[in-house]
Amino acid sequence: MEPSSTQPATQVPRRFGIVQATALNMNNMIGIGPFITIPLLLTALGGPQAMIGWLAALVIVVCDGMVWSELGAAMPGPGGSFGYLREAFGPQRLGRLMAFLFVWQFILSGPLEIASGYIGFAQYLGYIWHGLSARTVFLVAAAVGILNIALLYRRIHSIATITVSLWVGTLATTIAVIVTGMAHFDSRVAFDFPPHAFDMSLGFLFGLGTASRIGVYDYLGYYDVCYIGDEVENPGRVIPRSILMSTVAVAVIYIGINLSIIGVVPWRSFVPADVHPESNFIVSIFMEKIYGSGVATMFTLMILWTAFGSVFALLLGYSRIPYAAARDGYFFRAFGQLHPTKGFPHVSLLVLGVISILASLFALGIVIDALIATRILVQFIGQVAGVMRLRRTRPDMPRPYRIWLYPVPALVALVGWVFVFITTDVRVIGFGLGILALGVVCFLVWSRRLRQWPFAAARA
Repeated sequence: MEPSSTQPATQVPRRFGIVQATALNMNNMIGIGPFITIPLLLTALGGPQAMIGWLAALVIVVCDGMVWSELGAAMPGPGGSFGYLREAFGPQRLGRLMAFLFVWQFILSGPLEIASGYIGFAQYLGYIWHGLSARTVFLVAAAVGILNIALLYRRIHSIATITVSLWVGTLATTIAVIVTGMAHFDSRVAFDFPPHAFDMSLGFLFGLGTASRIGVYDYLGYYDVCYIGDEVENPGRVIPRSILMSTVAVAVIYIGINLSIIGVVPWRSFVPADVHPESNFIVSIFMEKIYGSGVATMFTLMILWTAFGSVFALLLGYSRIPYAAARDGYFFRAFGQLHPTKGFPHVSLLVLGVISILASLFALGIVIDALIATRILVQFIGQVAGVMRLRRTRPDMPRPYRIWLYPVPALVALVGWVFVFITTDVRVIGFGLGILALGVVCFLVWSRRLRQWPFAAARA
């Protein structure tokens, strides 16, 4: 690992306004998530009471969104969390470690998140293309990944246009589900709770943690605009508003989607998810039950469009993170290169795109658990600690947006992230901690070779 290139940073045009920024977030947030996780969500607690976990996730992300808003508005550069953690903990001291660990875990968790979209795409294609083998599912995911890379290999101006186009398709799909569900909603089907559904026990607590983790996964992306902060118009205003608007809008959409499906399709017909193959394309089954297979097939195509919009937004934002790290000397020099004529980080885009395709070889449940576990400690909990530290150490720092009712939302987010992490499967927790520990070792070896902190006095 080497210091970044000495080439000067290129000024990127700021072409993402409030509409494009909100579209970027919502493409990521809605995506394939709610269409593939409803069976997993209800399986977590064995019935519709699992919606409590989804509401708990909403509280967590709303509070955490305020943390992102304050940091993003104050430091609107490329890379998002990388820059926030570095500045919050000191760019020449502990901030070096935090920034390194963020990029270290992100090289795994970012592609895992993108891969979940590729896997979901392939699963829904299974409604149209019957009898897909595991090998064919991977080949489909790989083809989608290659197309995604090809579309993103261009200037940001055309990408903004594509983002809005995909957003329109996403909204059309979700509105169709909600309108159909409202017209055929049966409260007796939706609220058919099993016996002792709300009995408090250790099992219920861990089930709630599982449901909350799935809910958090569905909401991931409310902060996606922060990763391209240097491409956002008036970031002090656009970033906080786009985060708030997209979170509120998606919360309303999720309520409509979830109630629409469980109010039409009896939950016992697809729970537990691992023994019901139709859970892989539950929304297609929902449409088939009402309109027949022809309409369900057309609607499945709309879901595939929505899924692609999600992975498009993810790879767009995430490809900027290793670029920002390399540009500032925290990652391989090659990742700091911009395309010579089109001005985007092409090396970072290609590397994350390829890793995402390879990650599609794993099962969806493993992918979701691994990405959440590896991301929580450094990124989400680290940023909560970072925003508190900046309030204390840099009180005069310009803050176009300040967390409402601070520090209450930050503390709620902190407690929520800890709860989601400790209720994860112990093997996944061990995996996440192991990745983090290995990252610390690599950081120390790298720093010693470069004679930088903590093996040399930090520069002023």
